[in-house]
Amino acid sequence: MLLLLPCALHAQVQKLELDAPAFASERVHVTVYLPPGYAQSTARYPVLYANDGQDMQAVGLQETLAKLYGEHAIEPVLVVAIDMLHDRASGYGLSDRQRGQSVVGGSRIGAIGLRAADYSSWVATSLVPYVDAHYRTRADARQRTVMGWSLGALNAFNLGWQYPEVFGKVGAMSPSFWLAGDRSSAEAVQGSRLAQAMVDHGPKRDGLKFWFAAGTAEETNDRDHDGVIDVIDDLQDLVGGYRGDGVQRRGLRQLGYTTTGADADVTVFLLPGGHHQQASWAKMLPVFLRWAFGVSARP
Repeated sequence: MLLLLPCALHAQVQKLELDAPAFASERVHVTVYLPPGYAQSTARYPVLYANDGQDMQAVGLQETLAKLYGEHAIEPVLVVAIDMLHDRASGYGLSDRQRGQSVVGGSRIGAIGLRAADYSSWVATSLVPYVDAHYRTRADARQRTVMGWSLGALNAFNLGWQYPEVFGKVGAMSPSFWLAGDRSSAEAVQGSRLAQAMVDHGPKRDGLKFWFAAGTAEETNDRDHDGVIDVIDDLQDLVGGYRGDGVQRRGLRQLGYTTTGADADVTVFLLPGGHHQQASWAKMLPVFLRWAFGVSARP
């Protein structure tokens, strides 16, 4: 039996700088984490695409992967971490692929997602083919997962929803599903949340699976005064649907996604005491990786 030392379980790291003229004047920094033994094998691997690649050290990606590999809890995976540009709020957001447009929402810091259509298109139609051409990947949507947190999670959801033939699984931690088209009042926000409207328009993306997570102490805001903080409320409405103030929106469940059982299409994980910060996302990360790449997971 071959025993691997802890250092041998750490992923080999490669740094890339890629052009993305559609949405960035500067080159995009991408870090590729190769699974242990990649250079010595001929195997092909599933791929995890991660927004906010600059946060990977802070959330302990390499240490978490090494621990899970050591426990034989997950299969080897190739991770592609994309650093976001300085204007993070512009690139991360929602898009309408059919129209080739960003779906822009407002916030207290300004517009969110002005370049989301271009960024999402670049990831799905330029970066993914580049990775498939240069690395030994399993070039199949069922073997590609995309993840992110906060606005990066909103965009990860968008990537899966708009490009289901590219990505088969989505991991969204503390997703910014609060993004709305009308911020004039709390009621207006409830009825104009953009991700909710995107799901309501459907249809179901067959084969696409979702893993959502939020911390129970991420905020104190409760815009509809139902005793549930907004980040969890927004997530629950996206999954289960929303009805209120003359507005009715379907959720993933109404589109036909299963939310119970061992092989559910949608999984929701709540981190007790979790905050909207990297330390909490670091705690969510191993749970997500076990869901996406667990040794008993089916393609």
